This record gives sequence, C-alpha cells and structure tokens, in this order.
Amino acid sequence: MRSLSVIGGGHVGRALGRLFAQAGGPGGAAAPFALQDVLARSPATAQRAADFIGAGTAVDGYAALRPADVYMLSVGDDQIVAACAALAAALPLKGAIVFHCSGALASDRLQVARDAGAVVASVHPIRSFADPEAVAASFADTFCGIEGDPPALAVLAPALLAIGARPVAIDAAAKTVYHAAAVFASNYLTTVLDAALRAYQAAGIPEAIARELAQPLVTETVANVFRLGAAPALSGPIARGDMATVARQQQAVSHWDAATGELYQALVAPTVNLARRKHNK
Repeated sequence: MRSLSVIGGGHVGRALGRLFAQAGGPGGAAAPFALQDVLARSPATAQRAADFIGAGTAVDGYAALRPADVYMLSVGDDQIVAACAALAAALPLKGAIVFHCSGALASDRLQVARDAGAVVASVHPIRSFADPEAVAASFADTFCGIEGDPPALAVLAPALLAIGARPVAIDAAAKTVYHAAAVFASNYLTTVLDAALRAYQAAGIPEAIARELAQPLVTETVANVFRLGAAPALSGPIARGDMATVARQQQAVSHWDAATGELYQALVAPTVNLARRKHNK
C-alpha cells in the first residue's frame, strides 16, 4: 500500500484524508493509501486533522515530514506554489506523486516538484466541503475533475474509484473555465436567486413568502434543465420573443435598483442566444 502525507489540515484535507486512509468505497474496498504524516499551519491544527482522519502523525514543519509515495497539497490556492517549493526543498521527490486539490489552478503549479523528479496532478472534488464530516460520510458518486501526468493519474484515478468517487478527465489548459462553470452553477445562481427574492419583496411580498413562492418555480426550472437541456427548458418573455415586456421590466427593475437593473440587462443577450438555440432545434 502506498503511503500518503497530507499537507493542509482544512476541511478538504480532513475529508479526503479520512476517505483515502479508511476502508470503504464500493463493495467495502480496501483503503487506497496508508496515511503517514499530516502537516498544517500549526501543530494543533495538524493534530486535529489527524484526529479527524483517524490516522497519521501530526508534524510541526516540512523538515519533520518523512518521505512518502504520495503527497496531497490540500492548501489554499494562493499557497500551492509555496507549499510545493517547501516540500521539494525538504524531501527527495524522485518517483513520488504530488497533487493539489484546487478547482481553479492546473497541475502545472507543481512544476517545482516535477523538476525534482515527481509526477504531478490535480484532483478537484466537485462539491462543498463546508461540513467535512458529512462529506466523508456521503462521498460516493462525487465527481472529481482530474488532470496531470499520466503516471500520477494511473495511481490517483483508481484510488478515487476505491473511495466511491467518479473521476472525470479535464483539459488542464481550460482549468479556469472549468472552475468558472462551478461558479456559474452555484455562486452566480445564488446571486440571481437573491435578485428574484429581493424583487418579490419590492413588490410587497414578505421575504419568507417570497422564498416559498419562488421555490417551486426554481425547482421545476432546474429539473427541466437537467432533464431536457438548457435551451429546451427556457421559457418566459424572451423565449416567446416578447421583447417589449423585457424592455418594460428592464426599465422597472433599473428604477427600483440600479445594480439589479444592470444584472437584468447583462442577462438579456445570453438569454436571447439561448432562445435562438431553442427555436433552431
């Protein structure tokens, strides 16, 4: 069994560390890695992470790390390059696998490790890690975007399958666009829904009622997008070609709240294009 050391004691490192180190996965598959060392910003954080994982030795610096077969850098995006450089300075990496968990950055940020003889990759679990306990308990069927050196992926892909994940190959050159897709699907969707709820409230509907009122519309729309595709699911004035209504709404929303009016206007052209796709099918 290959040894794994975790660098970064946050939610991602804790959840993935536990999954990689403990038996489970489809059919009760054996754990893919033996957890070795855990390094975090402080010895206390490293110890809490090791306690959560249920394995591994908390260490207090890169100099205390023992050589491992695999190193997981579950640190913040702005720390990946520095963490990789510190790892390469502290240990011989020839033949090792080094991977990070960023959705926004490609594996080329680990070039220092590659120069030291390691093979590198990125593994991005596509879900929220706000509750690592819940993630570890319900990780089955989680998609993970993976890219990097083939020898690294030859080890990491089976390891992900062993913990119940669904690895999907992505283009490293399009990593930023890939991550933006998640922002559209989650963060910006939340912003658009907030605009809808505030608009209902501007029409005199209490916030709690606005949420109840919007929920079935949102739920049905989202279900239609994933059942039919975005273009067939589109409805409303732009889908009908009723641009006069769109213009009136734009004026009314801008009068009520200028910033929300700008958001409304920004969405018109993409929705017109989506309507064209709907009618050209």
